[in-house]
Amino acid sequence: MQNRIMITGAGSGLGREIALRWAREGWRLALSDVNEAGLAETLKAVRDAGGDGFTQRCDVRDYSQLTALAQACEEKFDGIDIIVNNAGVASGGFFGELSLEDWDWQIAINLMGVVKGCKAFLPLLLRSQGTIINIASMAALMQGPAMSNYNVAKAGVLALSESLLAELKQDGVAVHVVCPSFFQTNLLDSFRGPTPAMKQQVGKLLESSPISAREIAEYIYQEVAQGAFMILPHEQGRAAWQLKQRNPQLLYDEMAAMSEKMRAKARQVD
Repeated sequence: MQNRIMITGAGSGLGREIALRWAREGWRLALSDVNEAGLAETLKAVRDAGGDGFTQRCDVRDYSQLTALAQACEEKFDGIDIIVNNAGVASGGFFGELSLEDWDWQIAINLMGVVKGCKAFLPLLLRSQGTIINIASMAALMQGPAMSNYNVAKAGVLALSESLLAELKQDGVAVHVVCPSFFQTNLLDSFRGPTPAMKQQVGKLLESSPISAREIAEYIYQEVAQGAFMILPHEQGRAAWQLKQRNPQLLYDEMAAMSEKMRAKARQVD
């Protein structure tokens, strides 16, 4: 029976909920994160839910830590069936305000962390004819204002996933990409941006979400079982994506209007 899954960013939020969803089916889990206390809590919850596994601290910016994690999966589980590249950080700010360091940090974690995760685990996935689940964002599809570095990183995750879908099909490796909108999570803990006002605005979006990380994990589980490539958990997100496909200019105009509103609000705060 195939029942071995690795999840990055499993110490909290969506990563933890994905772990719990698969744990309820009795899977063995390799849980990684930079937050070791969070990982310990997730492992306890996983065991309570009917799963089991191990934790290993892993910073996805460091390829050697990801290959060490793959090796641990080989030693403890004799391979892997699913990898979930979920580790990510939030950031925001208008392009003119973002530093190149902000860009490097965002790309290193949110994009290259996924590239390195896929690369480190590919030999095991080829052997098991396994599954890759990459967590992107609606930002990969919609490119809202004042988050250009986040948009670019997540669009890169989508492009990588599309590339792997085409390349790995003949090898029997399945690929899925998840594009959630804002949802109730602790993503703000990692938020990095030039202005406190931006963090406040993102915080409001997270709080107002109609869907929780647990519900998103359930949606992912069901859609992966159905074989869907692009997984859009939010109803609003699905509607927005359909609109963009039909009439992209309408969406670009709306984003420009939103940008102007955000600038006006920022000027008031100043």
